[in-house]
Amino acid sequence: MSFDLIVKGGRFPDGRVADIGIKGEQIAAIEASLPAGPARVVDATGNLVSPPFVDPHFHMDATLSYGIPRINASGTLLEGIALWGELKPLLTHEAVKERALRYCDWAVSMGLLAIRTHVDVCDDRLLAVEALLEVKKEIAGYIDLQLVAFPQDGLYRSPSARENTLRALDMGVDIVGGIPHFERTMADGTRSVTELCEIAEKRGLMVDMHCDETDDPLSRHIEQLAYETQRLGLQGRVAGSHLTSMHSMDNYYVSKLLPLIAEAEVSAIPNPLINIMLQGRHDTFPKRRGMTRVKEMQAMGIRVGFGQDCVLDPWYSLGTADMLDVAFMGLHVAQMSSPADMARCFDMVTSVNAAIMGLDHLGLEVGKRASLVVLDAGSAIEAVRLRPERLCVVARGKVVAERERRETKLSLAGRPASVNRRHEAG
Repeated sequence: MSFDLIVKGGRFPDGRVADIGIKGEQIAAIEASLPAGPARVVDATGNLVSPPFVDPHFHMDATLSYGIPRINASGTLLEGIALWGELKPLLTHEAVKERALRYCDWAVSMGLLAIRTHVDVCDDRLLAVEALLEVKKEIAGYIDLQLVAFPQDGLYRSPSARENTLRALDMGVDIVGGIPHFERTMADGTRSVTELCEIAEKRGLMVDMHCDETDDPLSRHIEQLAYETQRLGLQGRVAGSHLTSMHSMDNYYVSKLLPLIAEAEVSAIPNPLINIMLQGRHDTFPKRRGMTRVKEMQAMGIRVGFGQDCVLDPWYSLGTADMLDVAFMGLHVAQMSSPADMARCFDMVTSVNAAIMGLDHLGLEVGKRASLVVLDAGSAIEAVRLRPERLCVVARGKVVAERERRETKLSLAGRPASVNRRHEAG
């Protein structure tokens, strides 16, 4: 068999070393050694070859808008939402699209080739929906982009949110979203979970709901989400994002809640960078950090993936589009320090996130889409530790980004000159 592209000698996350032969947009062969022939060869010897990075939770309509019209002075979630309300009337179709495309370019350079973004539908113009639908088409050759219809101001709290959610879904938005803890009452929040899940069931869509993004231990909408998932037969199609109230919940209640989530096959998407930045703002000390119970959910068989959430927007003043930064912070806050846990953190921003998003075509297997990343690291754990350079990014069988290896030339008194590569330093 002839190939268009061969990635030679790379080490897979599971430790295997093999060549990958690519024909068209698919992985056609994975063998110990493949003859190059006329194919272009990417030499990955000594480097980690990974499935692409995947972000299951982002806000692309707000990204790169930091400082417009002002900065979030308190750093709280609620001021961020209020600030977004000030920014929305200033948005233009062109500006939303330009910032989104700029972020997507950045994402590709980091090997991030699949993103699920929530898009606010509480602006009656739905201009962000229109802009991101255009972006989705334009980047389809290299990024899988999923859009979530997100009633940011509350399905019932915002007068036209319900109608706009349906309009956005009619326009081609992929997934039903919600924010039950931001409704006026707990009862309205519960009712919104029920109605939104019913909309998804009728339309055959997935659900991804901002759920209990609060320090209030009595915010328990994840329970209703799991219940509706089972009632409506939505198993495997539903995710609860954030779930930060679980950080503060009574342990006995959580011991009943986690089996319910597991039985319903609801996935969980904590967002470590943002959760620990926004939560606990009303605490003095001890100060809660707000990330949900990652290891405990995984022990129950619940699928848990890490999301980026925000980059340079009303809620977060930092961010790099690097999912390894997300994994690195998640590892620390969830105290996932064993070798198995650290390797799992890498999986959580690659294969686990792909599974949450239903992207069965991604992965380092014959017949899967030829999208992958070559990293300047020797293993998955080393990649999380170093957040290394992406030496090569392949999307749909084409090299879309390349970068030189980062090396430091040392000239030290009394020692011979040398070149230091971080992942050879131990």
